[in-house]
Amino acid sequence: MQTQVLQIENLQKSFGSGEQRHQVLNGVSFSVYEGEYIAICGPSGCGKSTLLNILSILDTADAGEYRIDGQNISDLNSEQRAQMRSRRIGIVFQSFNLIDELSIAENVALPLRYQGIKRNRRISRARECLDKVGLNDKAELYPNQLSGGQQQRVSIARALAADSGILLVDEPTGNLDSTNGDAVMALLSELNRQGTTICLVTHDPRYADQAQRKIHLLDGKVVQEKVVEAAA
Repeated sequence: MQTQVLQIENLQKSFGSGEQRHQVLNGVSFSVYEGEYIAICGPSGCGKSTLLNILSILDTADAGEYRIDGQNISDLNSEQRAQMRSRRIGIVFQSFNLIDELSIAENVALPLRYQGIKRNRRISRARECLDKVGLNDKAELYPNQLSGGQQQRVSIARALAADSGILLVDEPTGNLDSTNGDAVMALLSELNRQGTTICLVTHDPRYADQAQRKIHLLDGKVVQEKVVEAAA
């Protein structure tokens, strides 16, 4: 029996106030299972990024429940939420979010620094993760010395560093050309084959079809869940 790692039940989220209040999520419910690769897709403005921010514990819902490994996130205080995010969630941002003043290895090791792990072990783990994304030879370089595709692979390595087992990925090809975008998506598929649970937000149907299951949002609601035939 598959283990549920993420459970989302009737999530509600709105922004603004009064007549300007806008309902972004309106009763979103689904589950993600260990080792699964899902794609959250839909048109711009449908609530994809807002949902991912809640799943990443970077934002909170107005109502509904979000559970990680059965733990209701709303029952945790801010410190416990930060610990849960550090321990169980790896986040890959569209804009890379690398720190220019740090080397590639130091960028990848950053999540481990927040966990209090000693420098030698941090750098060793960073190199292991860089090796997984094919960039160990770039460890001593800096972000501005890499291409966009390479920087996105570094951000994936950083998300892997804490060995959380769950990757939440927000439009990872949005700032890349098609060649680099395809390479990043192939890397995500390979990481999933190795056992990483992946939740991908994308507006690109071609990339959504590489997942095992698609969750389609429209106007803040799940309008379709579909198993992808012969997923890549």
